[in-house]
Amino acid sequence: MAKNKKVVRYRKPFHLNIGLIIFGIIFIYMMFYIFSYFTTKHTSVYEVIYGTIVVNNSYTGLALRNEEIIYADRNGYVNYYRKDGSKAGVGDLVYSVDMDGAIAAQINSANENASSLDAENLSKLEKKISEYSNSYQPKSFYDIYSFKNDINSELSEALSMGALNSIADTVTAAESNSTFYKGTAQKDGIVVYYTDGFEGVTTQNFTLDMFEESNYKKVNLKERKEINSGDAAYKLIASEDWNLVVPVKEDTARQLLDASSVSIQFKKDGTKARAPFRMVEKDGTACLILELSHSMVRFATERFVEIEILFDEETGLKIPNTSIAMKDFFTIPMEYFQKGNNSGEEGVIVRRTDKRGKTTDEFVAATIYFTTEYSHYVDGEFLSDGDVLLKPNSTETYTVHETEKLDGVYCINKGYAVFRHIDVIYQNDDYSIIRNGTDYGIALYDHIALDGSVIIENSIISSQ
Repeated sequence: MAKNKKVVRYRKPFHLNIGLIIFGIIFIYMMFYIFSYFTTKHTSVYEVIYGTIVVNNSYTGLALRNEEIIYADRNGYVNYYRKDGSKAGVGDLVYSVDMDGAIAAQINSANENASSLDAENLSKLEKKISEYSNSYQPKSFYDIYSFKNDINSELSEALSMGALNSIADTVTAAESNSTFYKGTAQKDGIVVYYTDGFEGVTTQNFTLDMFEESNYKKVNLKERKEINSGDAAYKLIASEDWNLVVPVKEDTARQLLDASSVSIQFKKDGTKARAPFRMVEKDGTACLILELSHSMVRFATERFVEIEILFDEETGLKIPNTSIAMKDFFTIPMEYFQKGNNSGEEGVIVRRTDKRGKTTDEFVAATIYFTTEYSHYVDGEFLSDGDVLLKPNSTETYTVHETEKLDGVYCINKGYAVFRHIDVIYQNDDYSIIRNGTDYGIALYDHIALDGSVIIENSIISSQ
């Protein structure tokens, strides 16, 4: 008899594959990381360094002097005998007026022939040329034009005086006939031969539109051959004291706020000087009024003088301007602060009322970001607009409301954005130098957000 056989399929026991599970977890993590990387906004990071900004403050100033216009009192042909910008003493000959033109023609003719120069004048010219040649530097090539004008003026003065002396008898006769007149200086001073309408401008009545050099008009008095009674013959500057009015930028005015004198360099010749000054405001612009008692004669023929205000190099923590952001802070009177929570923490007592009308007084620790003479600046992390604060040992209260803005940066050392107050010492177009060691500030090598305008405080930062 055949046996009844039943075949049962063998089931293998289930074994958990740990390696496959680990691979799956890693794969999911990588997918999540890649997704987060491409969907999260990345923040560029700047590492705070110790650096220097060279302060360069170049300005053009308006020169104001005690200028007196000397007017002619007759008509005729005019000749000049003193160099522009040179000193004249009382009684020195400055110009002459020839009514019939005969003597003036002889003087003009002599000016075209340098062979009549005497040994003394030739020696003076030779010395000037030698001095310029020995001190010449290629980087100051533009000085050659000033030198050329200076030599031409010296030559013209010497030739004119020589021609006048050579016809002394003719001049004496013309003077006795009242057809020739000598204009002499009535007092000591510097002689200049231009007018520009600024002669009566002072440090009290100047205006900002006077600094528009494109509108400036200067009349050269020596270009005339004839003069009329009542015309300006020349100008005399009798005092070495003068002022230079300089509109300055806001940061320059801020740097000079507590100073009474400043070092400057004249860009024309590189000479340096220190001058007392006062600051005035004109139509919303800070204007530096330099009070000078020297160097006037070097710039007597110029209305606009280029200078550089010399500051030391500013050194400190250097950060890009793009990192700087502003944040509102509550301003709270100092007398409302006290230490609490059985610790040294500074804070305030806040009185709050819940929905059921129950009133509680709670000590709230507050981080102080900045302090003025009367107030502390705190943020809104634990305080809100409208909170009522209790004054220690008093029944007085203060309602939180007033705010002020502070400059700062977002520090991201811990992976999230924390606002830190900064004190800017100096700033140019790209970078700022900030004071090191400020309370609740930043330190060397801290990492800050490169663009502070896009950061949300306390947000998680993905840096790059």
